[in-house]
Amino acid sequence: MAPVGAPLVELEVEGAGNEADVKRNSAAKPAAAPAPAKKKEPAAAPAASSRGKRVAAIAQRYLGIPYRWGGEAPGTGFDCSGFVQYVFSRVGVSLPRVVSAQYRTGRAVARSALRPGDIVFFNGLGHDGIYIGGGRFIHSPSSGDVVKISTITGY
Repeated sequence: MAPVGAPLVELEVEGAGNEADVKRNSAAKPAAAPAPAKKKEPAAAPAASSRGKRVAAIAQRYLGIPYRWGGEAPGTGFDCSGFVQYVFSRVGVSLPRVVSAQYRTGRAVARSALRPGDIVFFNGLGHDGIYIGGGRFIHSPSSGDVVKISTITGY
């Protein structure tokens, strides 16, 4: 298991924007052999998809909305997974309602491969949020708090 606070899953949100667009890599699948490299260059962070950027931008519209356990809408408040589900629905991506089911919908990526719009998971699948870039994510953290931006390293 990854350490607490380690981002675990990236949701692929390219294409038609439905559940078929989100896939989890299976350890049972053999990895494709990489093409031989002619020249080694430093790896660059992957570019954010246009939909991922939209997800990150939409999520920021809801800064300050109060946390509410079981909440799924801006008018009544959000819990963490309700917030993630709601934001992704704004770009046509249907996600399950709870954190553990959202986790099973994506595929694991390294922290260095995170892109805006990726979902990050914490606390043994007890919490999730949306990566917005620059080592930051937006989430609805807990009772008495509001949708806000936090750093990955500080969470």
